[in-house]
Formats: sequence, C-alpha cells, structure tokens
Amino acid sequence: MLFGTLELNHFVVAVIDIGRPVNFTGGLEFSGLTYTVTKKEKLEGKWKKQEADLLHKITGYAPKGCITAVMGPSGAGKSTFLDALAGRIANGSLNGRVSLDGVEMNPSLVKRSSAYIMQDDRLFPMLTVYETLMFAADFRLGSISITDKKQRVEKLIEQLGLSSCRNTYIGDEGTRGVSGGERRRVSIGVDVIHGPSLLFLDEPTSGLDSTSAHSVIEKVHHIARSGSTVILTIHQPSSRIQLLLDHLIILARGQLMFQGSPKDVALHLGRMGRKVPKGENSIEYLIDVIQEYGVSEVGVEALAEFARTGMKPPPLSEQEMSISTIAPTPKTPAHHSHHNGEGPGDKEKSGKRLHLRGHSGNDFARSVRSPYNTSKSWSANPSGVIQTLRFTPSRKTNDHNMQNSMSTSPGYAYSSEIIPRTPTPHSSDYTVNENDYLTPYVDPKTMSDQHLGPKFPNSFLAETWILMRRTFKNIRRTPELFLSRLVVLTVMGIMMATMFKNPKANLQGITNRLSFFIFTVCLFFFSSNDAVPAFIQERFIFVRETSYNAYRASSYTIAGLITYLPFLALQGAVYAVIVWFALNLRGPFLYFFLVLYVSLVSTNSFVVFVSSVVPNYILGYAAVIAFTALFFLFCGYFLSSKDIPWYWRWMNKVSTMTYPYEGLLMNQYQTDIVFGTNSDGSVIQGFNILDSLHISTHESKKWENVLIMLGWAVLYRILFYLILRFASKNQRT
Repeated sequence: MLFGTLELNHFVVAVIDIGRPVNFTGGLEFSGLTYTVTKKEKLEGKWKKQEADLLHKITGYAPKGCITAVMGPSGAGKSTFLDALAGRIANGSLNGRVSLDGVEMNPSLVKRSSAYIMQDDRLFPMLTVYETLMFAADFRLGSISITDKKQRVEKLIEQLGLSSCRNTYIGDEGTRGVSGGERRRVSIGVDVIHGPSLLFLDEPTSGLDSTSAHSVIEKVHHIARSGSTVILTIHQPSSRIQLLLDHLIILARGQLMFQGSPKDVALHLGRMGRKVPKGENSIEYLIDVIQEYGVSEVGVEALAEFARTGMKPPPLSEQEMSISTIAPTPKTPAHHSHHNGEGPGDKEKSGKRLHLRGHSGNDFARSVRSPYNTSKSWSANPSGVIQTLRFTPSRKTNDHNMQNSMSTSPGYAYSSEIIPRTPTPHSSDYTVNENDYLTPYVDPKTMSDQHLGPKFPNSFLAETWILMRRTFKNIRRTPELFLSRLVVLTVMGIMMATMFKNPKANLQGITNRLSFFIFTVCLFFFSSNDAVPAFIQERFIFVRETSYNAYRASSYTIAGLITYLPFLALQGAVYAVIVWFALNLRGPFLYFFLVLYVSLVSTNSFVVFVSSVVPNYILGYAAVIAFTALFFLFCGYFLSSKDIPWYWRWMNKVSTMTYPYEGLLMNQYQTDIVFGTNSDGSVIQGFNILDSLHISTHESKKWENVLIMLGWAVLYRILFYLILRFASKNQRT
C-alpha cells in the first residue's frame, strides 16, 4: 500500500507497507514458496503417509546485476530452492509465486529467459572449447549471421579467460583435456552465450581447488555486472569468494534463516543476541548457530520466526551449544578455509510440516542506503513502514542495468551496498559493457511469450543440420566406436566364409546353411549393443540442452538416425561382400544386403530406445541381452511359427529377428533348385525347405518382411522420441 512519495535529488523516496517485498528496479522476486512431498514413515510399527515441506513459505528476492548466493548446512534445501526458482519442479508440487521484473513467471518464460548450470559438467569430450561454444551459439543464436556468432564466441572466450585453451579438447577420463576450472567456465559459457536474464548455478565451485573456484566466481561476477540476475548455491565458500557475493539467502531445513547483504550478517546475529567471536567469519558463525539450534530442542523454527517477524529466539544452554561441535558441517574460520564451495550436492532432507504463527509489532530500526549516495540514509517511521529508493523517469533508458539493490529480510531491512559498482578484489576487471553478454531487456509491462520471440531459436531443419554436424564430428573424433564394429563384422565374415563354405548336398548341409543364416542375424543384432552406454552418456547433455529449448526432441531423433545410416550401410556392405561370394549364395545380392542393412537399422533403433528408458548402462546391457534371448528363442529357428504354442505365438511377430531370418531364407530358397537329397533318395528343393519351416514361398513376402523391419525401426524411433519428449525432463515431481 503506497502512502506517499518525496522527491529528492533525482530519486524518489517511497513509503510502503512492510507486508510487501521491498521495491527494487529489477530482478527476481519470490513469495510463499512451498514444496510439499508425501513420504512414508514407520509409526508404532505401521507405515503411514505424511506430508513434509522441503521448502516452507520462503519469501524474498534476488537483485538484478548482483550475485545472490544460497547457503546453509547440508540438507538445508539449497538445490531444491534453486530448482523451484528455475521452474524445475513439476506443476502442482510447488506453491508460491515467482516473478521477474514484476512479471509472474511460468515454465515457458523461465526456459526462454534463463539458463541453469548443473553441478556436473556435461560436455562432449572430443570437441574443443571453441567448437563447444560455437555449437552452443548455433543452437541459441539462430537469428544472427555466422560471422556475428564467431565474434560473439571469440569475445566470450576472452571474457571467460579461455584463450589459452581455445583449441584444446574438453577431455574426459580417457582423453587429456582442459582443467576442471576451465571446464566449469566452458559450461558457464555454453549457457550464457545467448545472454539470459536469469542465470542459475548449482554448486559451481564443487570439486575445484581454491584458485580455480575463485576464478569461476570472478567470471560469474562479471556476468552479473553485465546485467543478469545470478543465483547460485554454494557450500562453505572461501573468504575471497565471499567478497564477490552481493546478496545472501541462508536456508535450514527448507526455511529462510537470513536474507540480505553479507555485511549485515553480524548485525543479524547481534539482534539475535549472538556476538561474532573475534577472528571468526560472520557467515560461517551464523551457520554454526543455525546448527546449534538444529540439534537443540528449540529447533531452527525459532530462527525462521526471527528472520520473518523479528521475534528474538530463546537462548540456548551451554550444553546445547556444545552439541553443535558434532554437527555435520564444522566451523571453518575464514583465514583457514581451503574449501570453496566444493561440498557435496544437497540431498534434501524433509522436515516436519510447519505452521508458523504471525507476529506484529516489529518496530526495531530499519534502514536502506542509496547505492548512489551512500552518505545519506533514512529510517523507518514508528508506524511500521519502510522506505526505499527508485529512479525517476528522467533517467536514461540504459539505467535499468544499474540496480538500486537493497538487502532485506522479511520483516526488516538492512543497510546494503550491493550495486553494480560494488568494490571487489579486482574491481578494475569489471568495467564492462552491458552488451557483452547481450542480456535482452524486455519491458515487464509488455513481456509475454510473443515478445520473447519463437519458442526455439532455429527452425526444425536448421536444428537437424546442426545436430548432424555435431554428431558426425563426434563420430569422426571417436572412430573406435564404429571401427570396432566394422572389424568384428569383417573378422566374423571371414570366419563364416571359411567355416560354411561348400555345404554337403544332404540334410546336414542344409542344416549348416540354416545355422549360418541365424548366426548372421544374431551377429548383427549384438553388434549394436555398444550403443547403450554411448547414448546414456549423451542423454545428460540432451536433458541439459533441451531444458531451455536449445532444440527439439524431434530434430535430435531425426539427426541421430540420419547420421548413423551411412555407417550402418558400410558395416552391412562389408559383411555381405565377404560371405556372399565365398559361400556362393543365391538370389539377388541387393536384397541380401538390404536385409542386413535394414536389420542393423531396426536393431540400432531398438537398442537406442532401450537406452532411453533405463537409468544406467548396466541395466541397459541387461535389458538388451534379455530381449535378444527372447527374440532369438521365438524367431522360428528352434520352433517354426506353426509349432510355437498359441499363447506364445505373438512373440514370433514382435521378435525383430524373425523377419531378417525369414528374409534371408526366402532369398536363398525361393527356387526349385535341388539343395540335397533325403535318406530315401528323394530330392530336396528350395521350396521344400521353406514349406518344412512354414515360411512363405511367395516372392512378395520377401519385400513384406523388409517393410515390416522398416516399420519396427520407425516404431522404435517414435518410442525413443516420446521418451525424450515427455519422460526426459530434469524436473522434480
């Protein structure tokens, strides 16, 4: 409720109701964020379902142009809170409101205006730093020319300090590449290439040494100063990193413990009745105090109530305070800190469902300092209202990046200086142009899906072409994947050509030839099994890239299929040429090759589909082997389709080995040529062999089998697409 305004030296002092968030010129606001899950607990010997809040009524903001750090003990709910802000919690599971620059956000707007950098770096190891960022530019900046994309990438490489490793492979466990800190900066570059208004980072310093961690946060600080709203989770940052943090949100058990400038933590503790010991870091001491309350009978709820209403928590006894020495996160003085946010990722622990009482009469002093004239301040009046500053309309348009950012906790505000010109250990490094990262400015009053442009930066065909180029480059850089298959098929073809050459003209000779055909079908089925771990590793990259509409799942599906087709054709052709002439097979060679080729395509599609369903490659191999055994059992080699029990006959139809096996036999034996004699001296023609196996002797049936194999390949690719489209979302339920 606006009570009045007072103009003063290009600023407007606005008096507002303390029940509303403090106004500021831009950034992310959130109110009443509550994430409730249902869990089973054993009470009195019986399992009962209970609701638990992983997040409970969290209200606050993250100012634009600043780094907002989300901190707290392990299990505080940091990652869950970040997911809630980033729209990564399924609809219906999260309550509350999130708005950007005054406009309420929905998942569609979040995807197009933000980027989320995960704790683990998911990058293609055989691409260089430059290639990785160029492909990111191709995906995210579809509307600009290739020259502009290259210039953007070159500038970003320079800004992220990656010039020395520009042409170095990303690398992995088996390939030497960039360092951990450089890899993390590449991950950040991939997600900021399109200039997102919001940037979320989950433990960006995890696993890094002190120097690398500080370098990463410096670059993030640079990005924030260029006009983005940056929110990150961090665990136990060093004192150097703390100097780069502008705004703090400290959580414990899903509840807000503190919100404001790092400089105001000591004041918060003083009002709580706890003085920071000499030589201690105030932030770490606050977290220690939180853990003391967490293991006491009072609980952290009292601290959440204090942060929300100002009601002072009851003091702890000396015995309760001493218990905190066994808390999970030990106290680390700033001058002895060697860890820089590299703690383990939060596995959120649910707390009991809370119902906090509201309190009024919070009249202790509040102050807000102007970031442009820090020598002046204003105090709240006794009626319980708060004063804040904002620009007059006479300011220049580009001033929307210069934030009047105020540090506040729900209930009272603190003095703060979190502004784009906040001094840092290397403040001269941050004299940047706001267009360096091309953060798009959209008027909140007109922001909508239409104003943010198309849902995807590129057309379907453009996405497919970019994905094909990237996939082909990865295949070319990892030739062992297809060379191993090619070598196996070549060696096995030579072995088969020598083992089954010149079959005898009797029943045993016919049986040997049937064994050759079924072994060929099984060999081609097994040759695609190595696609299981390949896609499972790539799936994480797919989830990250499509979480924010870099490309469509359909274009990814089509691009993968088209890129693999020529490699599969080469494998089939090499094997077919070796065995065809050595074994003197009959029928059209083109049909023989086509059956092998389509068999590879359908098998590859099946294996890729299985890989999209299973969570890891161990289960993937187990599933593929199990289905291979079933398909082999019911393909018609052990029992013909007529001899299979009626209740299992459907398995013969769904077996992807049935159709290539029958197709190869029909190509060989759809003739009246004699292939042997019975024991009674009667001749055995090709048609007789097919009749005994209950396989059709009609020429058209050969091509029907090819079409059915193609149909299975298409069906598996469609199922693969549906899994990617609807089941491969990085969201909490």
